[in-house]
Amino acid sequence: MINNRRKAVGKWLNDVMKEYGVNELRRMFLEFFESKRHLIMKSFSLIPQNDNSLLLINSGMAPMKPYFTGAVIPPSKRVTTCQKCIRTGDIENVGKTSRHGTFFEMLGNFSFGDYFKKEAINFSWEFLTEVVGLDENRLYPSIYQDDEEAFEIWNKDIKIPADRIFRFGKADNFWEHGAGPCGPCSEIYYDRGEKYGCGDPGCTVGCECDRYIEIWNNVFTQFESDGAGNYTELVQKNIDTGMGLERLAVVVQDVGSIFDIDTIKALRDNVCQLAGKKYNENTSHDISIRLITDHIRSSTFMISDGIMPTNEGRGYVLRRLIRRAARHGHLLGIQKGFLKILAETVIDSAKDGYPELYDKRKFILQVLEMEEAKFNKTLEQGLNILEDMIKGVKNGVLSGDDAFKLYDTYGFPIELTKEILDEHKISIDQDGFRENMEIQRKKAREARAVSNYMGADTTAYDLLDAAVESRFVGYDRLENEGKIIGIVGENSLLDTISEGEEGSIIVDSTCFYATMGGQEGDSGYITTENSSFRVNSCIKVSDNKIAHIGSVVNGMFSLNDCVRLSVDTEKRNATCKNHSATHLLHKALKEVLGGHVEQKGSLVTDSRLRFDFSHFSAMTEEELKKVEDLVNGEIDKRLDVRTDIMGLDDARSRGAAALFGEKYTDEVRVVSMGDFSMELCGGTHTSNTGEIGRIKILSESGIASGVRRIEALTGTEVVKYYNNIEDTLNNICAALKCSDDVAYEKLKNILSENKALKDEIENLKNQNAKAMLGNIKDRVKNINGVNVLVEELKGLDMNSIRNVADDIKNSLKDAVIVLGSSFDDKTGLFVSVSKGLESKVSAKNLIKKIAPLIKGGGGGNDLSAQAGGKDAGGLNAALSEALKSINELL
Repeated sequence: MINNRRKAVGKWLNDVMKEYGVNELRRMFLEFFESKRHLIMKSFSLIPQNDNSLLLINSGMAPMKPYFTGAVIPPSKRVTTCQKCIRTGDIENVGKTSRHGTFFEMLGNFSFGDYFKKEAINFSWEFLTEVVGLDENRLYPSIYQDDEEAFEIWNKDIKIPADRIFRFGKADNFWEHGAGPCGPCSEIYYDRGEKYGCGDPGCTVGCECDRYIEIWNNVFTQFESDGAGNYTELVQKNIDTGMGLERLAVVVQDVGSIFDIDTIKALRDNVCQLAGKKYNENTSHDISIRLITDHIRSSTFMISDGIMPTNEGRGYVLRRLIRRAARHGHLLGIQKGFLKILAETVIDSAKDGYPELYDKRKFILQVLEMEEAKFNKTLEQGLNILEDMIKGVKNGVLSGDDAFKLYDTYGFPIELTKEILDEHKISIDQDGFRENMEIQRKKAREARAVSNYMGADTTAYDLLDAAVESRFVGYDRLENEGKIIGIVGENSLLDTISEGEEGSIIVDSTCFYATMGGQEGDSGYITTENSSFRVNSCIKVSDNKIAHIGSVVNGMFSLNDCVRLSVDTEKRNATCKNHSATHLLHKALKEVLGGHVEQKGSLVTDSRLRFDFSHFSAMTEEELKKVEDLVNGEIDKRLDVRTDIMGLDDARSRGAAALFGEKYTDEVRVVSMGDFSMELCGGTHTSNTGEIGRIKILSESGIASGVRRIEALTGTEVVKYYNNIEDTLNNICAALKCSDDVAYEKLKNILSENKALKDEIENLKNQNAKAMLGNIKDRVKNINGVNVLVEELKGLDMNSIRNVADDIKNSLKDAVIVLGSSFDDKTGLFVSVSKGLESKVSAKNLIKKIAPLIKGGGGGNDLSAQAGGKDAGGLNAALSEALKSINELL
C-alpha cells in the first residue's frame, strides 16, 4: 500500500516537474539558495577578469577563483549564481551530435570557508527532490573512491542504500587543475529510463549512453596541490557545486536533448522556419539546424559582453562561430541576413535572466548583420582563390598550407573547402593542415602562458593580507591623513623603505585615485614631518588595495606610520576635464551617429583624452564638426555635474549608460551632466561642464572591426594647440613677407606658379629626350635578329628614361633596351624587353646583375626593370656589362 502511494506521488511529481521551463528553473534554483542564506550574484561577464589562463569563462567557479584562493574577500561566505559559460573544445562536434554545445548556463552554489560536505549534499538533494520534484528512486550519487565522509552522508543522512552509491576513481571524481585548490567530487545522476539506454544488460551509472545523465556535481575543495602529487589539507575548506541549467531542463521536461528544451526548441523552430525544413527528417539538415541554434546563442551572449569579431583571441572565437552559423545557413538555403532574426529570439527568451541582452539589443543585431555581410563577401573571394588553387593542384591533393591559408587568412571554412574539392575529385593534405593548426594553437597557448592557479604572474602584492583594504576618499578632497598598512618592494613585502629606494606604499585611507576605468591614476606626495615619498603613479592591486608607486625623496617610512597624502592638484584637475569631456563626447556621438554607439574603451590623462566607440564606418568631416560643436555647446551651458549612488536596476531604468563587459555591484555611482548625459562611472570629474573650457577633436580613426577611436584635447591643452597653429601661421607669413589676411591667397599663387614651372621643365625634358631619341636610333645593333640598344642619356631622370625606352620599343620590333643616366646626384638604369624575348633575356635578372656596379639595387619583372644607385662613375661599366650579357644570352 505504501509503495503504491509512493509510486503515485512520484508519478504526480514527475508530471508536475515537466511544466518547469528554463527561466523558471533558473529562478527556482537561485531563490532556493537565497533561502539558505546565499547571496545571489549576477552572472559575471564572459570576458575573464585578471585571469590569463582562460580565453572565455567556461564554468561557474572560474570567476570565483580569487575568492577560493583568498586573494579577494568574497561579498558573502555563501554565494549562488547562474553563470553564462562558453566552451569551444568540442566545437567540431557541435551539430553532429545532440550532446555538444558551446554556450550553456551553469547553476552554482558556493561556500567560502562556511559550510562543507554535509550541508552541500543535503542542499542538492532537497532542491532536486522537494523543490523540482525529481523521483528520488531515479537519482544515483557517485563519490570519490576514498571519500568515506561523503559515503556516510549519502548513506546515513540521505538514506541512499550502499549499492546505489557509486565509487569512481580520480579521473572521474576528483577535481584538480594543476597547482592550487582541489578536492573530491560527488555527482548526482538521473535515470531517464530504458528508452534513452543502450540496451546493454549491464547498463548502469557511468555508461556512455544517454540513460544515466549527470545533473549535479558537488566539488569539495579541501586540499592544496603543489602540482606534483602532494596534497595539503586546507584550513579553509570550500564548496563549489554546479549544475548545467540546460541539462536539468532536459531531465525535468523529459526530452531527448538540450535542443528540445523549451527555450532552445523555440530557437531551433525559428531556424527551421527560416530554412523551410523540418527537424528530424534529414540528418545533414539536422546537423546544420543544431549548429546554427547553438552558435547564435553563443554569439549573441558574447557580443552582449562587448566581444567583437576579430582575427585573434576571443574575437576570433566569435568570428568563427558567426561564420560557421552563416555557412550552415547557406547549406540550408536560408537567404542572407538571417542571423539577426535568430538573435532576436535569443534575446526575447533570455532577457529576464540577462537584462544586458535587451539593453544591447540594437548593437548585437548590428554586429551580427555586419559580420554576416562580411562573410558573404569572404565566401565569394574564397571561392575565387580556391578555383586558382585547384588549377595548380598536382597528384590530386591540395597542400595543407593552401587549405590552412584559405581557412586562417580568408576565413574560408575547411568543411566548404573539402566539399568543393570532392566535386573535383581532389583531397586535402590533412597532416599538413593539422600541422598548421597546431602551430596556431601553440602560439595561442604561449600567448596565454600562465604561472599560477589564477593564470597570472605572482607578484609581491599577492602576499598582502586579503583582509587589508584601502579606502578611497578623494572624490571631494585632494589631501588626507592615513596609516601605512603595507610596503611592497620589487619582490617582497617590506617593513621600511628609505631615501633613494623605490617601491609601493599602501595606506588605509587615500585621496589618490588609482588607474581604473580608463582614467590615469594620480601623482603627488606622501609625507611625514621628516620624510617625503614622491608618488609617480597609483594602481589598484589585490582587490581593495591602492598602491602608491614611487620613491623616497628623503627620510624613511615604516609600517603603521601616520602620513599625510597630497595629490598633484593641477594634474588631477586637468584629468577631470578630460574625463568629463568623454561623457559629453559619448552622448554627442550617440546623438549624431545613432543609438548603436557604445563606449569600447578610453584613456584619460592630464594632457589628452582617447575614446573608443562602436561604429562601422569612418566619420565624415561634417559629422566630426557636429559632434565637436555639440560638446562645446554643452560645455558653454555650464551644466552641473552631479553624482548619485543608487541601485544598479534603478540606474538602468533611468537610462544611465554602462560600459560593455564591465562587472557592476548592486550599488553604483551615477554621474549626470544636466539632462544631457548620465553614465555609470567611478572616476573623478569637474563640478560643472564649464570647467572643461573647450574640446578640440584631433583625429578619428579605425582600430578594429566596427571600432573607431577619437583623440581630443580640452582646457589649456586646446589653448596650447591653437597657440602652436598661430606660431606656425606667423612663421609662414614671415617667409612669404605678407600679413596673415593675404597669406592664403599668396601661397595659392606661389603654388600655382610652381606647378606651371614644373610643367614647363617637364616639357623641356621631354623635348630633350625626343631630340636624343632621334640621335640614338641610329646606334641600335642587331644581334641574331634582335634589336639591341645600350646607351647613356645624360641629365634625364628615371621618368624620362622610361618614356624614351617605351618610345624606342614601340618603334622597333623584338628589342632589348638598356638605358642609363646621371641626374641630381643620382644614377639610374632601366631595362625594357619586348614580349616574347623574356625567355632569352629577363629584364629583372639583367638589372640585378648590373645594378651593383653603380652601388645600387632594384627589381621589376621579366619585361621591365629598373635600379637606382649612388656611384655615377660605375655607369659605363654597368652598361658595358649589360651589352656583354645580352650578347651571351642571344
